[in-house]
Amino acid sequence: MSKGKLSDKISQFKEVQYVEYLKSKNLYAFFRPIQSKQDTEVKIDGKRVLMFGSNSYLGLTTDVRIIEAAQQALSKYGTGCAGSRFLNGTLDIHIELEQKLANFVGKESAVLFSTGFQSNLGPLSCLTGRNDYILLDERNHASIIDGSRLSFSKVIKYAHNDMNDLRAKLSRLPADSMKLIATDGIFSMEGDIVNLPEMVKVADEYDAVVMVDDAHSLGVIGELGAGTASHFGLTKDVDLIMGTFSKSLASLGGFIAADEDTIDYLKHKARSLMFSASMTPASVASTLKALEIMQTEPEHMENLWKNTNYAKKLLLESGFDLGATESPILPIFIRNNEKTFWVTKSLQDAGVFVNPVVSPAVPAEESLIRFSLMATHTFAQIDEAVEKMVVAFKEAEVETLT
Repeated sequence: MSKGKLSDKISQFKEVQYVEYLKSKNLYAFFRPIQSKQDTEVKIDGKRVLMFGSNSYLGLTTDVRIIEAAQQALSKYGTGCAGSRFLNGTLDIHIELEQKLANFVGKESAVLFSTGFQSNLGPLSCLTGRNDYILLDERNHASIIDGSRLSFSKVIKYAHNDMNDLRAKLSRLPADSMKLIATDGIFSMEGDIVNLPEMVKVADEYDAVVMVDDAHSLGVIGELGAGTASHFGLTKDVDLIMGTFSKSLASLGGFIAADEDTIDYLKHKARSLMFSASMTPASVASTLKALEIMQTEPEHMENLWKNTNYAKKLLLESGFDLGATESPILPIFIRNNEKTFWVTKSLQDAGVFVNPVVSPAVPAEESLIRFSLMATHTFAQIDEAVEKMVVAFKEAEVETLT
């Protein structure tokens, strides 16, 4: 009976996600194998493809200095730590990176996690209790949602970036309960930035804690890329700052930064830290080098914004619907699931890699392709991609293209 129920669930998943249908139409656009480095141009099926689906905002994944730092760490420390940070898996470079990250984002202390996902999972699952509340933006990343689900607290969602709705939700909660507001800094699909100044005001009004996920903000906004709180001059007003290394910092892993007591608490309570193997030496070393480059070579972030502004202007002039984006993440709305897959496949065939975002990740009427910029893109590459997108959208008869 149980095996039958499992089969039913898998069949239902395939139907809802259109998996079999998309594969039969050669439109399936996930798990596409890349045969080269994550650069502005990649190789797929032996062919050159422009990469506009990467989170390597500063284009540092191919920087030889970072590659050399990782190789040196491999030689000195080996391939892994063979244990968790809590027990035998702490290296001197873990502590060095934690100290440098805390200083960078303006907090007393920080602790590393093996992935960005775990960096949200750990704190959100243990900072609040049964009589407390976690308030989430409805467009938050899945790791924030899953972390809150592991908590014993009550979880409340508020309308996207709507501080009036957040205030209304907070006003109905018991005054003596702990209230934690968790939000993306830059929203990973929409590309807009949280209204942090107003959020901080609301949080102060209701004595709430603020946690900002800077996965897509580090290296993108703030002083030398220090993130959302820095961008708004509100570092002291944000209680917890989370970040990842798999984007601007060209590696793998993540961290949470806060006051020293909070970080010490997380070191002894966050299960995704205590019961998970620690960041590999190569990942730590590459993050350290990328952080150094980011802080000493601001031209990378400057180039990222030159490319972003150029691409955004060109896309808007070409008639694309970009929503409310304020970042290098440019959502190009199609508002039809099947056409989104068709355009994605058509563009790959034409040599342009973009990511489809469809339901249930977003409502079908908000389906889009996610077009993201890197500091190392050239204007010529952007021109080529936009020209090919115009052709693909017209061939698909996408109504959002004016």
